Amino acid sequence: MPETKTTIPHSILDAAAAHAARVAIRGEDGREIAYRDLPALINAGAAAFIAAGVAPGDRVAIWAPNSIEWILAALGAQAAGAAIVPLNTRLKGREAGYILRASGAKLLLTVAEFLGTAYPALIGDEDLPDLAGIVLLDGDRGGMPWQDFLGRGANAAADKVAARMAALDEGDVCDILFTSGTTGNPKGAVTTHGQNVRLYRAYGARLSYGPGDNFLIINPFFHSFGYKAGWLVALMHGATVLPHAVFDTETVLKRIEAERVTLLPGPPTIFQSLLAGRHDAHDLSSLRVSITGAASVPVALIEEMRGTLGIDIVLTAYGLTETCGVVTMCGAEDDAETVANTAGRPLGDIEVRLVDRDGNAVGTGEAGELLVRGPNVMQGYFNDPEATAAAIDADGWLRTGDIAVRDARGNVKITDRAKDIFIVGGFNAYPAEIEGLLAAHPAVLQSAVIGVPDERLGEVPMAFVVLRPGAAVTAEEIIAWCRDNMANYKVPRRVEIRDALPMNAAGKVQKFLLRG
Repeated sequence: MPETKTTIPHSILDAAAAHAARVAIRGEDGREIAYRDLPALINAGAAAFIAAGVAPGDRVAIWAPNSIEWILAALGAQAAGAAIVPLNTRLKGREAGYILRASGAKLLLTVAEFLGTAYPALIGDEDLPDLAGIVLLDGDRGGMPWQDFLGRGANAAADKVAARMAALDEGDVCDILFTSGTTGNPKGAVTTHGQNVRLYRAYGARLSYGPGDNFLIINPFFHSFGYKAGWLVALMHGATVLPHAVFDTETVLKRIEAERVTLLPGPPTIFQSLLAGRHDAHDLSSLRVSITGAASVPVALIEEMRGTLGIDIVLTAYGLTETCGVVTMCGAEDDAETVANTAGRPLGDIEVRLVDRDGNAVGTGEAGELLVRGPNVMQGYFNDPEATAAAIDADGWLRTGDIAVRDARGNVKITDRAKDIFIVGGFNAYPAEIEGLLAAHPAVLQSAVIGVPDERLGEVPMAFVVLRPGAAVTAEEIIAWCRDNMANYKVPRRVEIRDALPMNAAGKVQKFLLRG
């Protein structure tokens, strides 16, 4: 029997054969899909994409909340040879339009409405020359409903899907995840099937994921944490995926109890909310493994997650979109101090270096920029060789822009962000991108954005704004405009209008003066 290919669809088909009778996915509405059902569903999705004219290498965008259909659409598109382009559900039309244009997405899979937002309408005024159609994973306004889309492929010859799967290889691109940078516009990190399958085999093994686990995925599927370290790793290891679209403390507590959830990863804010909720009124004894990160983690939180919530294994990790989502992880043997104060050690064959500004290695306990090399480093930024060359050197080392120290055991602790980013409730916020969006406001001449402390979210944006001559607008009006034009985690919570911003001799804003 030939060796199975190292691609995402092939790995899921292997899991389907090994765990046929088990539940693969259970939706919030109680719908269940068994592992034995996955091959037919993946083939049906692939046939529909082929019938819609999707060719190998094309990009298919997914802009939707966590759901069963999100997973099936992604697997169907990938089985047809396409690369998926997940979009943050918090994006506004201008932001989504940029990513759709930059990726050249041929199809957009979205929903008619989510949390009061009509997604198709948001991009109604955007110029999207490559977009051939919109498919609705839920609802029937603004595009073709998913079931109708599947119907278009129902008469496709089975040999077309088989041929696409036979041609699919581990070196083919499986996804392009857009991540913002200090230069403003988001950049698409390109990764391959083989990179992700191998990384998440090791990741799942480190966390002891397996059949019998019930994995509640609150982390959004548009992010590596919910997609790759979420449903992908779960399905690869025979666990049951429980998609969850909107976090609500009481609803999550009820679901943990009712569905005997064993795996519950997430940013620290989720666990702080559960601890503040009526956790003692629910049976949480099924909880087995959690992995957190994305912000500083207090030692007391790790101890409460283990003691009060009763989670057997609580770990922290560090990664980037550009590294398929993972670089370092703690281990089950690590104490609360290590888990809270470090991001653990490199996973598998991943290498890390810490260097000073001149590129020289720094010693144990000394701060330096964290460089990463290994099979998990992206192929590059989509259609952006200049940005790729700036990020990855000739020897394959990726510059993360994060400042870290390493202890004698090899544990890495992230201490600062050279790229000026800050984290809002688990989401990376990039001042340059927010400043670029603010520049579209007709009254704003110049802005500077910094992160300021917030008890619940860790940090939130604050903007210092200089108005155009003759412009009259209040800070509250600017914030309201931002709510209409930015994802909510990017919206400045405070705006201070100034006559001028502090500048250095080179004309750059001196943000350290703004921080006080």
